Amino acid sequence: MAPLEQDALAVREQLFHERVRECIICALLFASLYILCHFIITHFKKHTDFTAVHDDEDAAVNRIALGLCTFTLAVALGAVLLLPFSIISNEVLLSFPQNYYIQWLNGSLVHGLWNLVFLFSNLSLVFLMPFAYFFTESEGFAGSRKVGGPADVPPVPPIPGSPLTPLPQGIMARVYETSVVLLLLTLLVLGMVWVASAIVGDDAASRQSLYDLWEYYLPYLYSCISLFGVLLLLLCTPFGLSTMFTVTGKLLVKPRLLEDLDEQLSCTRFEEAAVSHRI
Repeated sequence: MAPLEQDALAVREQLFHERVRECIICALLFASLYILCHFIITHFKKHTDFTAVHDDEDAAVNRIALGLCTFTLAVALGAVLLLPFSIISNEVLLSFPQNYYIQWLNGSLVHGLWNLVFLFSNLSLVFLMPFAYFFTESEGFAGSRKVGGPADVPPVPPIPGSPLTPLPQGIMARVYETSVVLLLLTLLVLGMVWVASAIVGDDAASRQSLYDLWEYYLPYLYSCISLFGVLLLLLCTPFGLSTMFTVTGKLLVKPRLLEDLDEQLSCTRFEEAAVSHRI
């Protein structure tokens, strides 16, 4: 084999190992965040939401919703921690440029993490969170039967005045209903964004067709939602800080180090003199 072919093969092998290393690091980081977020959600959730469910179908739906919410929280936590991670990794590389054991903290890894966080944040914001909400609220379309039941048995209608409930409609029926509702909601939101963009903007780009959905309307929708989140943060932060300081002031005992002892002695003498005069 020629030396040039060996060098090219070595470069390709190095790129392959770097890619595999980045995938393993990203998978380990996301698995750690997912486990942490799972413990956080299971700690703060109500026990009646997921554990005290007697129906297997409702329990499966709640487990799926729990997994989607955990995934979304892990992505949000990764987006919050990504900027400090980028700064710390850059400072570590600048401090120890020749260290072999920290060379995996390179720009390619940080760039890949930013791309993954941006992709999964859009996926969670547009699809996963609405799907989890509509999936828990869905009951299935009318006339659908429970998956796995006999095909010739019609669904049991509810009896008026009876505490008994009919058979569940099935998980796939809930999935179909959730998908249809989510599709209609997506069309409604995209239509509202398109109409608002056409009304506000006067150029030809704002009135173009929906073929530029990926390059124009989705970033515009993401920017609008981000702006709403920033405004909500600016509105809630002062109230949260004032409430936090108020609660802290009520719980903590004020220090008595700066009190004037001479003034207290004078007040005590005056009180003693007033009591003696009354006697």
